[in-house]
Amino acid sequence: MRLAFMGSPEFSVPALRALHEAGHEIVAVYCQPPRPAGRGQKETPCPVHRAALELGLPVRTPARVRKDTSEHEAFAALDLDVAVVAAYGLILPPAMLAAPRRGCLNIHASLLPRWRGAGPIQAAILAGDAESGITIMRMEEGLDTGPMLLRDSVPIGPRTTTPELHDALAAMGGPLVLCALAENPTPVPQPEEGVTYAPKLGKEDGRLDWTQDAAALDRRVRALNPWPGTFFRHGDEVIRLLAAEPEAGAAGTAPGTVLDGAPRIACGSGVLRLTRLQRAGRGGMPADAFLRGYPLPPGSVLG
Repeated sequence: MRLAFMGSPEFSVPALRALHEAGHEIVAVYCQPPRPAGRGQKETPCPVHRAALELGLPVRTPARVRKDTSEHEAFAALDLDVAVVAAYGLILPPAMLAAPRRGCLNIHASLLPRWRGAGPIQAAILAGDAESGITIMRMEEGLDTGPMLLRDSVPIGPRTTTPELHDALAAMGGPLVLCALAENPTPVPQPEEGVTYAPKLGKEDGRLDWTQDAAALDRRVRALNPWPGTFFRHGDEVIRLLAAEPEAGAAGTAPGTVLDGAPRIACGSGVLRLTRLQRAGRGGMPADAFLRGYPLPPGSVLG
């Protein structure tokens, strides 16, 4: 098919490669413009941009598309059979949604209608969901509200992290959208029951609240690392918690209290054993190595 691909982060790259390897005619790749990155703040193209150049595909990086009629006209002029969208990062206006003959198909990282929105992978782990998956949907003006073409699921285990789930779902997207293009299944409206929204995450979402139960804190650590990261305060230090494990115990102990040298921390319910930590400006390290350079004395209370 004659198509455009629209995506930006690493999540989108496997689908772009799958479409290219399958022989589809990718006449344009849309992605976010290069942005400053690293210590030198050098203009850096996003992962999809780099992959498209490697494949020899033409790249377009408009900063905005909603009200720019020249972009609408340029998109329509591509004479597309379909557009495939995967975490593009810009909202498509009706003129662009209607331009391809078979519309715009979105590779969404959840089992819709659960976890519409910006952070479905993290939301599924935070909520303790038993599974996640990929939904191929036909896009419309609403936020992830369009009819579904295909879905596939993957289990979320008790120790699954966001990077692990991200990679599993990214690998599923390409084969599933290829099936949707080949089979052209009848779109099925999303059910009205079970709709949830995954909010956009910020740095403050990573602040650990020790009054929560240990299982919830463990899910937060697994969901929000590497970004935005989970953290707590000890004195004047902001310490990132990269990995932890929940345990039973500590009834009657004030939340945030360091119980021993493991270190285990009392929570609103249960105990959280910290297994990997990081100080500002340093690398992450196992808890025993971290404590040799920065002790957390038993009895102290973490902020």
